[in-house]
Amino acid sequence: HEESEMESALAAGAVCLGVNNRDLKTFAVDLATTERLKPLAPAGCTLISESGIRSAADVARLKAAGVHGVLVGEHLLRQANLEQAVRDLMSKVW
Repeated sequence: HEESEMESALAAGAVCLGVNNRDLKTFAVDLATTERLKPLAPAGCTLISESGIRSAADVARLKAAGVHGVLVGEHLLRQANLEQAVRDLMSKVW
């Protein structure tokens, strides 16, 4: 969630990073967290955006920012039709 955390992970040799869009101190969610941290990820590093993804527009926004994947939890758990919910989320990028 913070630049310093990303720098520590990279210094430890991480080649895959998850960026948590949820501030664990306030529980506020902001997809701009991934957009802010993406430039710090070196070429060849797999970047996953986590938390706060609720719509196909969110997935498209994050793909446009250069992420390689998304982790979606709460949104999918609240859906009656899980398969359709996944299709809906991926509709603009797949």
